[in-house]
Parts: sequence; structure tokens; C-alpha cells
Amino acid sequence: MLVLKHLRSISYSKTIKQVNESIVLRQFCRVYFNPLPTKSTLLRWANLIQGETLKQFNQRLTVYATQLQITQGKRMRTDGTVVETNIHFPSDNSLLVDGVRVLTRLLQQARRLLLQHNCSVNTQLFRNRHRTARRISRRIDSLSRTRTQRGSEQRKQAYEKLLEVAQACLKQAQGVQRLIQNIKSLPAEKLSQALRLFIPRVIQVIDQTHRRVFQLQKVPSSEKLVSIFESHSDIICRGKTNVLVEFGHKVWLDEVDGGIISNYRVLYGNPHDTQQWRDSLEQHQQQFSHPPKQVSADRGVFSQPNENLASELGVEQIILPKSGYKSQQRQQHEKQRYFRQGRYWHNGVEGRISYLKRSFGFNRCLYRGDLGFERWVGLGIIAHNLTIISRALVQKTQSRFKPN
Repeated sequence: MLVLKHLRSISYSKTIKQVNESIVLRQFCRVYFNPLPTKSTLLRWANLIQGETLKQFNQRLTVYATQLQITQGKRMRTDGTVVETNIHFPSDNSLLVDGVRVLTRLLQQARRLLLQHNCSVNTQLFRNRHRTARRISRRIDSLSRTRTQRGSEQRKQAYEKLLEVAQACLKQAQGVQRLIQNIKSLPAEKLSQALRLFIPRVIQVIDQTHRRVFQLQKVPSSEKLVSIFESHSDIICRGKTNVLVEFGHKVWLDEVDGGIISNYRVLYGNPHDTQQWRDSLEQHQQQFSHPPKQVSADRGVFSQPNENLASELGVEQIILPKSGYKSQQRQQHEKQRYFRQGRYWHNGVEGRISYLKRSFGFNRCLYRGDLGFERWVGLGIIAHNLTIISRALVQKTQSRFKPN
């Protein structure tokens, strides 16, 4: 049912409704005439699935495609893409407003909890500062369009007020956190866990805003927080002309002949492409028990150690174009017939990535957390491979019964 959800890009409720109304989908999901789970049950089961489980499931699909002679693993092309997390474009003032909004919501929940347990409540401790923070943030956005010295001074003064509001809200949350520690109940434990999660993130946002706006420091990307909610998001600069910066994670794909994505990896940070060559070759060797006859990648993967590694593993045709200066010998090498044909075949990986983004949710991840990100990517790959396998089986069936 989760594969069907990603296959048709629908919600949990619509997935259950469509499976319930279709005998074909009941058989596809192995539900048959049994009662269907509710939306909450399906969501809870989905959160139990780990990324490693989905990788093993995809390896089983690759074995199945090999048995059906859809692929033989003789050719492999590898490339990476970026799957963005579901966040807005981060700015210092918007992150501060997000922090105030989240802490204010938790403060209101704590107030109701304390009233239920007949605890004395100080109204000043639960003051709602979200409206003030939002008003100051809009003021900062309007002043950011000005380039005069007076406008920059007013913008800095607005940032001072916004930081004061955020710090005051943070002190309120820390005080409430101490109060609810004495309450022994499940709601109090959940609320304490949420406060322990968001308070350090708000502290980090306040710190990086102070460093950037007032100390004029360039905060390293590894120390930046770009989202209060999806704190695992990486800042990725790939030098694209239409997109300067992306927020999410790199996903490295290994596609074999037949259109099957045999392996994939979610990369954290912004590692260089040359580091992915060894893992792709070793995983292919483990999956198919033999090296590919031909393997190709983009210019960013080229290095002499990578070419030597592929030769040592037994790869016959290594398609790694070199960037920058090329000697006469290197130019003759890349003009060979097999090299040019391999480059033409490798260009198809861009179409494969575009297909994943258009049809299987690789443009933006809608699940939460780093585990949800791996789950989203894994289910998208599985839905894609099932689609390729089914199309190949339909073509074989049609060709078998095609009249002469």
C-alpha cells in the first residue's frame, strides 16, 4: 500500500479508499478480502520501516529483474541528484519567528497541562510573543530592500528587537520545562521531549543570527541551521545556473541496463562526487557477483585513482571524461568509438532523474526527519523499479502473442 501511495502520489486516506474499492488493487497489495487498516494504523506502520529494510527490498527487486532477464548488470551509469526537504527558504528573521511560534505553541500546551494538575500558573510565564515577532520580521523584510545606510541601521535595530523577543520566549520555555519535570504523566513526558528537542535549535538560531548580523561573520555551512523542523537539511551548492543553493540531501543513484536502479545512497553533508565511485563499483560487484563490462559517470567523478580502481576490478570500458586540460593522448582516448557511445548512453541518466522527480517525488521529500527522508527516497526507488519491471513484462507478453 505504501508503494501504491508513492506510485500514484496520493495521500494515505486516498490510498485506503482506492484499495478498498478495487479488487485489482486489493490483490496487488495482498489484502484480498481482509479488512483494511485505518489511516493512523498505516502511518504508524510506515514509521516503523527503516531505510536499510527498503534497501534490502530494492536489492530483492534487482534480483527478480535479473531472473526475468530485464537486466544483466553488464552496464552501469552512476550519477547524483538533490532531493529537497519540505522547508521554506531560510533567513535569519524567518527562523527566529519559527522558533518563537513553536515555543509559544508548546507553552500553551504546558499551560493547559498545569491547570489540569491544579498547579499555580504565572500568566507572564505563558505570554504569547508570536504576533510581535511576526510584525518585526515583516519590518525586516521591508527594510532589506533598501540599500541606504539609514535603512541598514533600522534593519539592525529591528534585528535587536527580534532577538530580544526570541530570547524572552526562550527563557519562558526553559522556565516551563523546569515546572513540568515534576509531573509524572505521558502528556508531560511528550511535552518535555518536545522542549528538549526545540530549545537547543532555537539557541543555535539565536547564536548564528547574532554572529551573522552583528559580528558580520561568515558562519560555516556545517554550523548553520536552515530549519527548526528539518534540522538535518544540508546546504548544497552544485553550481547550477538556475538554482544557486539547494536545501536537502544528495542522493546517489546506480542504474544498470534495463532501467533498473540497483543501488542508491542518501549522502549527508556535501561530499565530493569522486568519493562515490568506489562504493558504486563495490555494491555492483556484491549485487551481481561480477563487475560491469561498462561503467560511466560525469566529469565530476573523474580522477586517476578512480580509473585505476575500475581497471583493477575488471571493468573493460571505463567512461570517465576528464575536465580541464587534456593531453593529446587523453584526447585520442576519449575519441574512441566505445567511449563516445558510452557517453551517449550515460546521458540517459539525466532523463531517469527527471522521471524520478516528476513521477516519484524526488523533487521534494514530504516525510519528516532524516529517517523519513530515507524512507521517502527508498519507497520512490521501489515504486520506480516495480513500474519498469511491469512495463517490461507487458512488452514481453504483447510480443509473445503478437500475430506474425
